Amino acid sequence: MSTDKTESDPNASINNGKYRDAEQKLSPHHDQRSDPTDISVLVVHGISLPAGEFGQPYIDQLFMGTLDPEVHPTFAILKGLRVSAHMVIHRDGRIVQYVPFHLRAWHAGISHYCGRRGCNDFAIGIELEGTDTEPYTKEQYQQLARVAAALVEHYPALTAQRIVGHQHIAPVRKTDPGPAFDWQHFKQLVNQQLHSEDD
Repeated sequence: MSTDKTESDPNASINNGKYRDAEQKLSPHHDQRSDPTDISVLVVHGISLPAGEFGQPYIDQLFMGTLDPEVHPTFAILKGLRVSAHMVIHRDGRIVQYVPFHLRAWHAGISHYCGRRGCNDFAIGIELEGTDTEPYTKEQYQQLARVAAALVEHYPALTAQRIVGHQHIAPVRKTDPGPAFDWQHFKQLVNQQLHSEDD
């Protein structure tokens, strides 16, 4: 059973788990959700490969399972790692979707939220190209807010209050998207998007 409210509407922002304005790829690193109707959290991540470098092809290669661990000394720890996110928003605002939303991407790892463990089961994961300390770009905030509003509108159990960072669901292990991410500004943009859709 799908949670999509607009599967047959070609003008909808989300159709068959895919965001209309994203470049579509399919990562091999995904599987079925235990309950595809249970999508109730959006997790914001930050990523750069190598750390602190932007505009490289390595994030894509990591999620597509083609990253060569010999290319950079810091990649050795990534050898054999099978991870993905539902989408990546690059510094210029370009969006690439790697896993349809109704499927389970492998982004959260050991995690918990509101007493529930294993957030991959019920969460959508979006990676921002960036670091904990480098300000995210205007284009990234705008695109993330548009995607988040579309997801809130689309999935009934997902609300604006249930948008969190990786640091919030795995606080001992993870720090992203870090202090560089302006949550107040982002939430304001999301609310603006939601109110504009109501008009």
